[in-house]
Amino acid sequence: MPDILLPIIALLSGFTLLIWSADKFTENGVKIANIFRISPFIIGIIILGFGTSIPEILVSTLAAIKGNTGLSIGNAIGSNISNISLILGISAIISPINVQWKILKKEWLFLMITTLCAGLLLWDYRLDFKDGLILLSLLVLFFAYIFKQAKNKTHHNFNEVKHNTNKDQIKKTKIILIISLTILVSSAELVAWGGIEVAKIFGISDLIIGLSIIALGTSLPELAVSISSVLKKQYTMVVGNVIGSNIFNIIAVLAIPGLIHPSDVPIEVINRDYPVMLLLTILLFVVSYKFNKKHIINRLEGFFLIGIFSLYMWQLL
Repeated sequence: MPDILLPIIALLSGFTLLIWSADKFTENGVKIANIFRISPFIIGIIILGFGTSIPEILVSTLAAIKGNTGLSIGNAIGSNISNISLILGISAIISPINVQWKILKKEWLFLMITTLCAGLLLWDYRLDFKDGLILLSLLVLFFAYIFKQAKNKTHHNFNEVKHNTNKDQIKKTKIILIISLTILVSSAELVAWGGIEVAKIFGISDLIIGLSIIALGTSLPELAVSISSVLKKQYTMVVGNVIGSNIFNIIAVLAIPGLIHPSDVPIEVINRDYPVMLLLTILLFVVSYKFNKKHIINRLEGFFLIGIFSLYMWQLL
């Protein structure tokens, strides 16, 4: 038992530092965005979506470098499952989410396309360098689309954003961004190492560790950001955060093991985990889009999403 103490301490301290540093990174990212008058839509998709996906990206990179590709793949898919079922579910229970579907429908469509594309690439039970390049090409297309949308005045509703930052604070904000990013890298190393060691001690596959413990831990920043946003009634940022984070998890996080350490994909991923991710991506549309003017994710739907998450975790463990 003493052998497991250090890995558990590494996991707990790593997750704590991940949450703190991701929160600081996204908070100061929002401040910079406000200074340059970037819309809440772009903040939700890029600043928060990408910012809160950095833990997944770093953990998956470090795991792939060490040859633990199962952990990397599990982290990407498990985080997407957690984001829609757990995070969006909890947010809806706290406060029904008013979805601006006209703004988010194209982003959901892109998420659906990338999810289907990932399924096709994984279908041969192999994730190789070519697959990684295909996913990265989708990342380039997504950035091009988002920057084009950034010029669209329909997204420039600055009343949703409560942060006001004096331009004199830009230097301080940049320093905090650099410090928080450094801590993000270090804490991701702790989480990756701790997760791998726990898996070895208990004889658990790194895929299961990635789908459960690591996925939940690296999704905590998304949870913190989403709860904070829903309490401030910044609903576009809540849904944008989930959609943006899931897109980055597929086209950035999932690409990493293919680019760094091509390997076979466990059969469970295709038979169990990917179908759940695909189902939840479809459900995101179902609960968000209503055939009337009010597109609201209500509390009942929030409980339903959490129920799916609980069943999935039960199936894993």
